[in-house]
Amino acid sequence: MNTYSTPSEREVHNSKRDWLKWAGGAAIAPVLATTAAVHAAKPGPRAHYFPNTVVHTHTGKKLRFYDDVVRGKVVVFNMMYSVCTGICPGNTANLLQVQNVLGSRLGKDVHMYSMTLQPEFDTPQALQDYVKRYSIKPGWTFLTGQPKEMELIRRKLGFFNDDPRIDSDLNNHTGMVRVGSESLDRWFMVPALSSPKLMAKAILELV
Repeated sequence: MNTYSTPSEREVHNSKRDWLKWAGGAAIAPVLATTAAVHAAKPGPRAHYFPNTVVHTHTGKKLRFYDDVVRGKVVVFNMMYSVCTGICPGNTANLLQVQNVLGSRLGKDVHMYSMTLQPEFDTPQALQDYVKRYSIKPGWTFLTGQPKEMELIRRKLGFFNDDPRIDSDLNNHTGMVRVGSESLDRWFMVPALSSPKLMAKAILELV
C-alpha cells in the first residue's frame, strides 16, 4: 500500500487518479495505440541479419522468421529432428523441465522454438507427432521449412561446426540452446542439458 506524508500529497494523488479514470480512457488510449503502432513498425537490431523467410509451425501455421519468430522477443532455440535417437530425447526431456519452470511466462514473455535439422522429412505433421510423443505443452513451437532456408537460419543462429565433415553429420549436431533478446541484441548459448532452473533463470534475466 502507498503511504503519503501529508494530506496535500494524497489530494494530488487522488486528483491525478480521478483525471486518469475519467479523461484518460478517451484521451490516452489513442496515444498509446499510436505509440505501439510506431514501435511495431520500427525494425529491430537484427532486422538485416536474420532472414525473413517463411517457416511452418508444427500446427501448420505459416510464419515469417524475423517478423513473427524473432522480432522484439526473448527467444530460446534448439535444433532437433523427429527420428533422432541420440541426444534429442534427452535434450527434449530437459527442455520440458525448463518449460515447466517458465510456466505461464512461456508464450508471453519468452518464446521457445525447436527447429528441425531434416526439413525434407519433418513436415508439420511429423513435428506434431513428435510434440504428442513427448507430451509437449503449448507455448513451445516446432519449426520446419525449405531445406536451404532452414540451413541459413541454422547458421545465422550459430548452430554449426567450422569443419564441414563434422557439420554435415547429424550425429554430431550441437547439444546447445541459443537464447536471445532481439530488442536488446543480447545472445548467449547454454548446454541443452543444463540445470532447468538455472537455464530458466538465465532466460528470464533477458525479459
